[in-house]
Amino acid sequence: DGSSWVLLPPDQALAFVLADNEFDVWLANTRGTTYSLGHSSLSPQDKVYWNWSWDELVSDELPAMFQYVYNETGQKLHYVGHSQGSLIALGALSNQQPLNMWKSAALLAPVSYLNQISSNLVRLAADNMIANVSYWLDLAKFDPLGAPAITLIAEICVKQGIDCRDLMSAFSGKDCSLKSSGAMIKEGTLAMYDYKDENENKKHYGQPTPPVYNMTSIPKDFPLFLCHGGADSLSDVKDVKLLINSLKNHVRDRLELHFIDKYAHVDFILGVNAKKVVYDPLIAFFKRQ
Repeated sequence: DGSSWVLLPPDQALAFVLADNEFDVWLANTRGTTYSLGHSSLSPQDKVYWNWSWDELVSDELPAMFQYVYNETGQKLHYVGHSQGSLIALGALSNQQPLNMWKSAALLAPVSYLNQISSNLVRLAADNMIANVSYWLDLAKFDPLGAPAITLIAEICVKQGIDCRDLMSAFSGKDCSLKSSGAMIKEGTLAMYDYKDENENKKHYGQPTPPVYNMTSIPKDFPLFLCHGGADSLSDVKDVKLLINSLKNHVRDRLELHFIDKYAHVDFILGVNAKKVVYDPLIAFFKRQ
C-alpha cells in the first residue's frame, strides 16, 4: 500500500523527498490493502469481495486514481510504481490508458515477464497455485500472515527443503511482497486472467484465450524510468531484459535505465542508500520532463 513510500526516515523516504523537491505527492492504495478495504455493499469477509485479479487494477483502479488526482490538480501526473505497481502501470500503458493524464512513469523492480523468477518459494507457490488454495480452504482471502497460510507455506518449506527462516528473503531475495499470478510465473506470459475454460474466456474477452498485454504497444515517446536490481529474486534480471528488449524501439532519450547490482526486491523502498542510488536519479528524470 501507499505507506511503503514513507517507511524510511523523512529525509530518505521517497514521498517526503519528492515533497521536499516541490512535487505534489499523492499516495495510492489499491483495493484490498490496509487503507482501501471499504466497499459500498461488501465486506472483506465475503468471498465475492476478493473476486478480482490485477486486470481490474489496470482497467478500473489506476484510471480512477489518475482521474481523481487530475480533477483535483488539473495537472498531468508523474507515476512511481514498485513491483505490482509497475505491473499495473505497464498494463495500462500497453493499453494506452489513461494517456491524456500521464506525464511520465518511474518503475522500480519492474514486474512484467516472470518466467525466470529465481525465488524457489514463489515458483513453488505458483506451481501449486497458492493464490487459489484459499478457496480450497474456504477462506475469504489469502492472507500471507494468517494461520492457514503460514501452515501451508511451512509445509512447502519443509517438504522442499527451502530455508524459510527469513521469509522475506525466501520470497524476494537476500537482504531485502509481491502478489503475482501463478499463470504468469508458470507460462512466462503477460496476459489477462485465464479462466481455464474457452467458453468463459470468450464470455469475458470474445476469444478462447486471454488477451496479452503487448509491451510494444507502449507509446515509443512516453518518458519511462526503469530501475532494477541484480539480487532481485522476483523481478529477475533475465525477465527485466525481456521487458527492455520489448522497448528496443523506444525513443532513446525517453527511456532511462538503471541497474543496481546488489539490490533485491524490497531494497527499492527500504534500502539505506535508496535515496542516493534510486530516488535522486528518479527525481532528476521527473524534472527533465
